[in-house]
Amino acid sequence: MFLCFIPAIVVHEVSHGFMANRLGDPTAKEKGRLSFNPLKHIDPFGTVLLPIVLALSGGPVFGYAKPVPYNPRYFKNIRMGEFLTGMAGPASNFIMALLGIVVGNIIIHNGLFTTDVGYWTVTVSLYFTLINLCLAFFNLIPLPPLDGSSIIAFFLNDNALRQYYRIQRYSLPILLVILFLVPLITGFNIIGEYLNLTAINITLWAFGG
Repeated sequence: MFLCFIPAIVVHEVSHGFMANRLGDPTAKEKGRLSFNPLKHIDPFGTVLLPIVLALSGGPVFGYAKPVPYNPRYFKNIRMGEFLTGMAGPASNFIMALLGIVVGNIIIHNGLFTTDVGYWTVTVSLYFTLINLCLAFFNLIPLPPLDGSSIIAFFLNDNALRQYYRIQRYSLPILLVILFLVPLITGFNIIGEYLNLTAINITLWAFGG
């Protein structure tokens, strides 16, 4: 699961940078982040520690890489640029999940699942699909610094957008509280339930579970 997680987050982050670059922002390219080299994107907590802890706990593996830097001032239309750059990451995960579903189902429906190579391929495809769907749906949550917050920015006026950018610097601690502290206190893991309803159920359906 951890090995499937690495390409999922690398492509996710590169997609952000690629979209920003296409929209006129060279920041990611200048900082060498339009690269598929995992070492350029690794965050010690989000890329290594968090997914390992989740994998060992038996839950779905997700996390994050170092955010690809971008400067919205380069965009001709800031709100649309924010939206497209933000959605590029989850879109890449949905595409990779679809690839995993196609490969896995080709093996299953051609009777190759009983071979060692077929079993291994289907298992990897299932995990790859699950992880990409978890990353996509998790990042679509409309809370900064997640990608879904770009949907909020799309609807803000100029003054509210400036305030929004100021608030973003404090957003990660708030998100970590929601992820870990709230479930510990309340006993209810809202993020886990959300991923069960979306990513996990879709994966099980796609692989005939």
